[in-house]
Amino acid sequence: MMKADNPVFVILGAYGGIGAVLCRQLASAGATVIAAGRDEGKLAILSAEAGAEPVAVDATNRTEVEACFADAFSRYGRLDGAVNLCGSLLLKPAHLTSDAEWQHTIATSLTTAFHTVSAAAKTMSKGGSVVLVSTAAARIGLANHEAIAAAKAGVEGLMRSAAATYGAKGLRFNCVAPGLTRTPLTQRITANDAALKGSVAMHAAGRIGEPEDVARMIAWLLDPANTWVTGQVFGVDGGLGTVRTRG
Repeated sequence: MMKADNPVFVILGAYGGIGAVLCRQLASAGATVIAAGRDEGKLAILSAEAGAEPVAVDATNRTEVEACFADAFSRYGRLDGAVNLCGSLLLKPAHLTSDAEWQHTIATSLTTAFHTVSAAAKTMSKGGSVVLVSTAAARIGLANHEAIAAAKAGVEGLMRSAAATYGAKGLRFNCVAPGLTRTPLTQRITANDAALKGSVAMHAAGRIGEPEDVARMIAWLLDPANTWVTGQVFGVDGGLGTVRTRG
């Protein structure tokens, strides 16, 4: 677990299901948590619940992301890690996906990840850990996931290249790749009994994920004790990406 020297972390997309749990976990372990996102109302609620510092940031805007990182480093004299939890969930085949939907998917998942990498490289001069989020659908073929699978596969490629580029500077880059996880973003699936039953059957663990499952892995990757881990994709997916329960 985190050392008690008050590390500082920036969490982009902080008020989502996984982000809110992660902020609480990190704050309870003694970290200073900067919760960043676009919805100031949701950030205020998260700040009150988790003890995180709210900062309004549009992660699709490179200038705003870099300013958030630079301000954190300036005020605390350190920035130990960053997490990008921004994303969207578009379940449509390619021929039914509009240009606007495609651009939105790329912007929220891949562009925000690129901005996170850029800001970390410019700001985290003392090294640290950066965690990006992919999906099991980037590893296996799932119907109607073309846009999100493409965007998240790009995130994985970005992560590996960044790990190679900035490793000598003490920066680590890794991804978590969840299966279906119970969050506000996936509510239209998890709230539908038939869809949920079908999704559970695809996971060898016999259940879908909870935000705590993914947040724990992210916190582990942020921990400075794990400096030997970089350039990796961790499937936190109940086996979805690698295991089949029946032939």
